[in-house]
Amino acid sequence: MSDVEKGGLITRVIGPKKRWKAYKARAGQLPENYREAVTAIERYLMHFVPIDGNSNASMFEGLADLFEQAAADGTPIRDIVGTAPDEFADAFVRNYSQGGYVPARARKQLTDAITRAEEGGLR
Repeated sequence: MSDVEKGGLITRVIGPKKRWKAYKARAGQLPENYREAVTAIERYLMHFVPIDGNSNASMFEGLADLFEQAAADGTPIRDIVGTAPDEFADAFVRNYSQGGYVPARARKQLTDAITRAEEGGLR
């Protein structure tokens, strides 16, 4: 795959670089446990087949919006994602794009990461 093709694929998956960098900066400013939860959800969302870069950029921006507001309000992470973080993420992505395939391993990684975030940090 050429660099041009790789760049096109990356743009389709994460959206325009400028929007991606802005999202990452916002996510990086979250308190540690919220940041850990967002990172886990972000990793999970990467398993979905993208429709287009703009839709995906909007999805990540929406994720940042949600967790910024939750952090500002002091909303516990489990109040956001519930008891089944993979179901939360599946429902969240449906607001922005059509399906995709998420392997069982990715579902377990997300659930474990949210549990760690809820407990207050990295292990």
